[in-house]
Amino acid sequence: MSTTLRFAFPLCAAIACVAFVRSEAADGYPSRPIRLIIPFASGSSNDIVARIIAPRLSDALGQSVVVDNRPGAGGVVGAELVAQAQPDGHTLLMGSPGPLIVNPLLLPKLSYQPRRDFAPVTLVSVVPAILLVNPNMPASSVKELIALARSKPGQLNYASAGAGSVPHLSAELFKLLAKVDLVHVPYKGSGPAITDLLGGQVAVFFDNMASALPYVKSGRLRALAITTATRSAQLPSLPTMIEAGVPGYESTSWNGLVMPAKTPKAAIDRFYTALAQVLQTSDVRERIVGLGAEVSGIAPAEFASFMEKETQKWARVVREANIKAE
Repeated sequence: MSTTLRFAFPLCAAIACVAFVRSEAADGYPSRPIRLIIPFASGSSNDIVARIIAPRLSDALGQSVVVDNRPGAGGVVGAELVAQAQPDGHTLLMGSPGPLIVNPLLLPKLSYQPRRDFAPVTLVSVVPAILLVNPNMPASSVKELIALARSKPGQLNYASAGAGSVPHLSAELFKLLAKVDLVHVPYKGSGPAITDLLGGQVAVFFDNMASALPYVKSGRLRALAITTATRSAQLPSLPTMIEAGVPGYESTSWNGLVMPAKTPKAAIDRFYTALAQVLQTSDVRERIVGLGAEVSGIAPAEFASFMEKETQKWARVVREANIKAE
């Protein structure tokens, strides 16, 4: 079963899986306000999603859920803070591929390791990316882009939001699976990358759906495929990368919650049950979908499996593409 299909796992069934937890096991939790650490600045996707769910979680848990931005070093500062926090369920990290998957692959001397220092809670939301090209590019499909790239090895370039970013890894995964040679042009963020793609200075860019959609709908950029394993309801005619001719291709950005390792299972289950209920509410789902994301809510064990598969996939890309930290 594909990762994307697993996102459709009924949340009510997931809640039932933890409903057997005896009330006395979770007595007293939470006993004080919960800190939801965001390892990036205000306005990041992690921050926006956290602020959508925090008020509802406060109601469900009977304690304030405080969003606390701790940016720095590509998410390392916030992740380290949570890794070193008391394992009592009152401190969580709203993580993403950077701090939870990529940084440990690029920074071998990192003070934390996700497998050792974090307890998975759930995958909150998943953000697809779109393979974009300038409309003047003589390629109207992924197969045509592959053929063009193979006819001009090392002559087409692609933009990224920086070394080790999701757009960078997405393009390198494409190169690996499609067996093409594209040249990396790193930018300091997606904004400058989009600007140069619009101007024709770069040929290819994998951007998240939320920021790419306006350019696609206006015709200023051409969308060739979506990076999830299933199509998006927002662009139902756009094929997946797999459908477009790149078997095994799947790449997303995402937001997921983890607690410090050794947090009692009863606390994890209590928090997860409350969050799963929050993610079922129509207004929360609508606001997250409005960001160009898909609501998840998979159980802790499934999230652990998801992160393990993500780690294996990106470790291969980092190794074969010889990606180094900036």
